[in-house]
Amino acid sequence: MSVVKNVYRPITAEILDVVTETPTIKTFTVGPKEDIGFKAGEFMELTVPGLGEAPFTPSSSPSVKDKIDFTIMNVGKVTDAIHHMDKGATVGVRGPFGAGYPLDAWKGKEILIVGGGVGGAPLRALFLALVERLDDFKRILYCYGAKTPEDLVYKELLMNKWPKLDPKKIEMRVTVDEGDSSWKGNVGVVTTVVKDLGMDLANSIGVVCGPPVMMKFGTFSLVELGFPHNAIYLSMEKNMSCGIGKCGHCMLGEFMVCQDGPVMTYDKVKDKPAIWE
Repeated sequence: MSVVKNVYRPITAEILDVVTETPTIKTFTVGPKEDIGFKAGEFMELTVPGLGEAPFTPSSSPSVKDKIDFTIMNVGKVTDAIHHMDKGATVGVRGPFGAGYPLDAWKGKEILIVGGGVGGAPLRALFLALVERLDDFKRILYCYGAKTPEDLVYKELLMNKWPKLDPKKIEMRVTVDEGDSSWKGNVGVVTTVVKDLGMDLANSIGVVCGPPVMMKFGTFSLVELGFPHNAIYLSMEKNMSCGIGKCGHCMLGEFMVCQDGPVMTYDKVKDKPAIWE
């Protein structure tokens, strides 16, 4: 007799490490009591016992099964409680849920990633998954923006480690809205570095993830460059709640984002109301 998985039951997990990324963002490494596999772009529900839960997309490599990173911005009741936790604390994990990035369909293509702010979390999982099978792709161009140098998530990775992985196939472009005396890079919103791509747009994929206004103008910039609408992948996760299509909170036209997304192509959502709100 087969056992039906209880999708409502969180798996107990211990916080193994906490890294402060920015003044408002931390990365929590958790070790679930049961191995949980996921694909880049899929999300999970993180539970604070006795308080509630919230959806987050893992930021670690999907190939690592025994521990998972969640990069979390402190923006509400649940996230504030998590931000006050330290090593050894217990949380719950449900999932994974939704649709991730279809990496197999991207074989042989060039990949443009455009991210901003805490949107770098799911993009970190995607980037690591791409790098682990780098021979499958022609090139990766990663454009990332933050408000200030202090707000750069994964600064050391973006500025120093990732560009050195394979300079022939990986290019990183990092920008900030406002620089300081120590900043030597580009100053401007992320779309200011999404130019002079040198990409074959007919054989390229665009990925956009970040705050709504950044996603809006990032997507528009890709459209203006000539990316086909069905080749632009968006992470539409901002309104998700229960994770299993029951509460209706994430309805987007005929879609339930927690089941049909959160990764969705622009051609599917461009005509839906208030997609950037």
